[in-house]
Amino acid sequence: MAVAGKGAVSAAVKPIFSRDLGEAKRRVRELYRAWYREVPNAVHLYQLDITVKQGRNKVREMFMKNAHVTDPRVIDMLVIKGKMDLQETIQVWKQRTHIMRYFHETETPRPKDFLSKFYAGHDP
Repeated sequence: MAVAGKGAVSAAVKPIFSRDLGEAKRRVRELYRAWYREVPNAVHLYQLDITVKQGRNKVREMFMKNAHVTDPRVIDMLVIKGKMDLQETIQVWKQRTHIMRYFHETETPRPKDFLSKFYAGHDP
């Protein structure tokens, strides 16, 4: 039976890919550039009803949504997910509706209660 020692034991966490925050940020920039370059191809390939500028603005918005993250392990996981998403987009494993779903996230939600619907001009 092991007995706990008298000092605080700090467990060293193993990094996923990046050794420090600077390296994690470099990986994020590489992923951002890859997405930025892929937007014109995706707009053409998926025949999206958006412009390239709107697509690139959405990419920026999606990256800025996680700009507050500072833990390199979390950043690495987000980069891994972003690379998987990029690969699915490039290899046309997605459908048009999967891509356009990102653009519906910024829309304002419809009012749910009666007064909000009334003030917004929607039917109850």
